[in-house]
Amino acid sequence: MSETREVRIKRLHMRSIRRGIKEMDLILTDYATRHLPNLSDDELDVYDSLLSESDHDIYGWITKQWPVPERYQPIMSVIMADAEGLTKPAIRL
Repeated sequence: MSETREVRIKRLHMRSIRRGIKEMDLILTDYATRHLPNLSDDELDVYDSLLSESDHDIYGWITKQWPVPERYQPIMSVIMADAEGLTKPAIRL
């Protein structure tokens, strides 16, 4: 029996929350909460694949340390835009 769309979104959301490093927890949880319900099934496939990548690779793509693989570029561009405020250092007062 295949999972329903609702169950799939919940599973992907949980995988977004429980990452290996805290920065990725924050960035991917924010993205998942805001965008997963609106993604097409094909986009969910890509996001599911993205979650199988290492946190260090994903964080390197977000911080532009190395180029994003072509298959992830559409989703990563949204993740990167959403993460912009999360990845900038805090301003000291």
